[in-house]
Amino acid sequence: MSCYPCAAIRLLIYALLTLVLIPVQMVAIALRLKLADDLPRFYHGLCLKIMHIEVRFSGVPLMEDSGIIVANHASYLDIPVLGSMTKGGFIAKKEVASWPVFGLLAKLQRCSFVERRATRAKQQTTELSQRLANGHKLILFPEGTSNDGNRVLPFKSTLFGVAETVLPDGSQVKVQPVSIAATRLDGAPMGRDLRAFYSWYGDMDLVPHLWQFLALGKVTVEVVVHPPMTLAQAGSRKEMARKCESLVVQGHQAALSGATRGAQVPFSEERRSGDLIGSCPLAIVFEDFRLFG
Repeated sequence: MSCYPCAAIRLLIYALLTLVLIPVQMVAIALRLKLADDLPRFYHGLCLKIMHIEVRFSGVPLMEDSGIIVANHASYLDIPVLGSMTKGGFIAKKEVASWPVFGLLAKLQRCSFVERRATRAKQQTTELSQRLANGHKLILFPEGTSNDGNRVLPFKSTLFGVAETVLPDGSQVKVQPVSIAATRLDGAPMGRDLRAFYSWYGDMDLVPHLWQFLALGKVTVEVVVHPPMTLAQAGSRKEMARKCESLVVQGHQAALSGATRGAQVPFSEERRSGDLIGSCPLAIVFEDFRLFG
């Protein structure tokens, strides 16, 4: 059952939160503060609370060091799900940079914008390799587009070439596959049709989709994290893409079938950080806000 008054309240709080934190992040980036790395994760965690999304985790821990996380992609909602679990910059298609509001938010999280053209692959791989060498973590959706959430599309291997990067300590970049699946609505299994309320794909308009989603109850998203691998372990760029795709498909199918019921991921452990709370008065309100679970 949809609750449109709830949707209106959630949308208003989301807008206020975003308006408050945008200038904070701008200043943090300009002054090169550590807060610029911490704040996006904090923001994504708050967004999950507002949107009434429960994230459950199973598998191995997400790596903390520089590396690449590769995941299947069904919706823009995958971004706060992953963004709340780890610090990292998303790799997004170039068009996202020009989107109203969301393009600005992507820039403030220091996303890397790429064109999926063979002629640009070498230059873009070099740019991404430099970010990894500087200690950054990157998050890639190698399907190249979103889908209905009931399947995983074939992984494109082009950007896996960045796994050839040698880090300053001489080690190879680690690539960690992650499976994401929307599995439950208010505790009941979410079927193929209901999953479309989470998934955003094809020619769906963003604003109506977000409005419909915010009117729903609690949505459970299962995240299955697989062991990381290096290019030497995989054998080649194409073989790495194939192995990552296979693991992500296995985890995705297991989550949809109910075979995995991971532990609930708590709201970011950094939420009590004095730096974060001190820089955002509205965050103090959210610390004790109970309406959205």
